[in-house]
Amino acid sequence: MKTLYISDMDGTLLHPNATLSPKTINIINELIEQGMLFSVATARSIASVKTLLEDVKISLPIVLMNGVCIYDLSKNDYIKVEFFSKKSIDIMMSIIKDNHLKGFAYTIRNGVMSTYYEDLDRKALHDFYQERVDRFRKQFIQVDDFTSLSGEPLMYYALLDQKEQLEPIFRIVEEIPELNCVFYKDNYSPDLWYLEIYSKTASKFHAVQFLRSYLNLDNVVCFGDNRNDFPLFKASDYKIAVGNAVAELQGMADLVIGNNYDDGVADWLKQNFTRNGEP
Repeated sequence: MKTLYISDMDGTLLHPNATLSPKTINIINELIEQGMLFSVATARSIASVKTLLEDVKISLPIVLMNGVCIYDLSKNDYIKVEFFSKKSIDIMMSIIKDNHLKGFAYTIRNGVMSTYYEDLDRKALHDFYQERVDRFRKQFIQVDDFTSLSGEPLMYYALLDQKEQLEPIFRIVEEIPELNCVFYKDNYSPDLWYLEIYSKTASKFHAVQFLRSYLNLDNVVCFGDNRNDFPLFKASDYKIAVGNAVAELQGMADLVIGNNYDDGVADWLKQNFTRNGEP
């Protein structure tokens, strides 16, 4: 049986300092050498994921930005990107303008991702920006108004704020058929939440379905911790939550294992991976 083991990163595979432990790296690499099919499904973009996974011998496509993009690390290129339709861009721009929203907009053109912002006057936006510039040398582009991007190949929009500020916007977006979104708490800040908006044809669910066909899979085993992993769980045959996962995700899981800070995913894989693919 051909089984893919696919893990979320932040809060699941990564330690609380947003790094992979040497133990996790060693175990995953050993199992890949033994034939394990392993990938990740993350909210992050390739700008940070390349650095975080540089010591892991992943040869399979990886899922980025909550399923909007699928990227082949061996080819250094996207093999699938779900862009906003023209209609959905117009709807999203109207929501942004009407609600005075501040965040980050993402495009991909000719295999190159660009990240735009209007200003960084809110601490959450500035911290997000600065951490990625300092740690991953990511480049951002400032624009006067997001509406100037309406004709660009947009595929993602991310908002960062307190839950009570973003929840009304989430309720608006989730009712719009042309848009898809996830709303979840940040793993590294007690008060910060993310609302990420993208095409109705994109999600971790859609990405796993694509990989099933692309890799001719029989079985998918997933690992997750947060609300943005709901679609990943719905798409998988065997669902595993780490011990630090939110209660709702643990309720969806077939199994709850050790915490991310104790290398729960790597330990489970070491104890349970078999070549015949049965979890």
